Amino acid sequence: MDIFVKRLDSGMRVAHKQISSPVAYCSLSIKAGTRNESRELNGMAHLTEHMLFKGTMKRGARRINNYLERLGGELNAFTTKEETVIHATVLKEDIGKAVELLADIVFNSVFPEKELLKEKIIVMDEISSYKDTPSEQIYDDFDEYVFGSHPLAMPILGTPESVEAIDSSAIRSYTEFFYQPSNMSFTIVADISERRGVGLIKKHFGERLDNRISLGKENICDKTIPELTCLKGEKYVSMNTFQANCVAGTSAYNLFDNRRIPLALLTNILGGPSLNSRLNLALREKHALAYSVDASYTPYSDTGLFTIYFGTDKSNVDQSLSLIDKELSLLRSKALSVNVLNAAKKQFLGQLAISGDNAENQCLAMGKSLLFYDEIETIGAIKEKIEAVDPFELLEIANEIFDRDKMFTLVYN
Repeated sequence: MDIFVKRLDSGMRVAHKQISSPVAYCSLSIKAGTRNESRELNGMAHLTEHMLFKGTMKRGARRINNYLERLGGELNAFTTKEETVIHATVLKEDIGKAVELLADIVFNSVFPEKELLKEKIIVMDEISSYKDTPSEQIYDDFDEYVFGSHPLAMPILGTPESVEAIDSSAIRSYTEFFYQPSNMSFTIVADISERRGVGLIKKHFGERLDNRISLGKENICDKTIPELTCLKGEKYVSMNTFQANCVAGTSAYNLFDNRRIPLALLTNILGGPSLNSRLNLALREKHALAYSVDASYTPYSDTGLFTIYFGTDKSNVDQSLSLIDKELSLLRSKALSVNVLNAAKKQFLGQLAISGDNAENQCLAMGKSLLFYDEIETIGAIKEKIEAVDPFELLEIANEIFDRDKMFTLVYN
């Protein structure tokens, strides 16, 4: 079915897709994440996301948590390096309640100091949990080494010291600046008419004025972002664990680069989630060196990050890295045959189609697409771009991104 896209007078971008289902989905995306924080107040976006559920001018924390759940619905949220997303799942007859609740918590939250003190303890525990999980913590450390003084280097959760420094006043200043309609997108995927869906969003978000201009540019979390520099080389960190964990990678293409989709296809061939990925076949199936090995590509608004992760016995690190080097060299030295590339395209398109068949995934993807591209990048449009990729384009990209001499390698051993 068609997706209706509109920009409200308030500046908010909205999208609506009608589906045949008793379940409705809505998502509010805000362009505010780790990259918008100062190092002193790192973790602001994530802690603010937690605090949205702790009380508004007309609802207490318990009422917010029970409001949709007593109807059988769900309210949830997450934070990334570049966005904060609040989303709800309800029966279609309750979609109006969900839209109103999302508007209430993002515009009317009061961030009570008592609740903030409790929520800091929760976040501190979350940080400790990550530190107790080397396969998670290594990614935060890798980002810090690779991105240096760039805000993308900072962990989404923040540090114990930076989280402790955040108070209610700082959160209010942060939300007053970033939680504005022109910095948001709202999407609905539900069995309701376009007129009703857009009307609901308009009712709660359409008349709100954007006051960021009056607030000026001196916001504590809106400082100039330093130029990105990417570290190369390798670092070994001694850990008191049985297994070694390793991440190797480098900076890559941003969200607006035409080579973004070809690189995503190439990453899927190398180390995607399927058992027939080249790294899985080499490290796990053929040599039994690793239970978990994958390659990933994450594009950001001004850069991107390509990484390879594996966990293995400490005695197998060098052999595993050697096998990875071999697979990277193969992709850099010889173009894929037409048959191999067509099979890879078919697999990648199948994965996208299966993921996109989930209505909640559709809703979230639409919100991100609107937020960064100001339009919906449909599966059809992505399919055309994938089908247009040729072997020599992938060979050129592989030589640019898969050069191990340009990568940084972090090993917990």
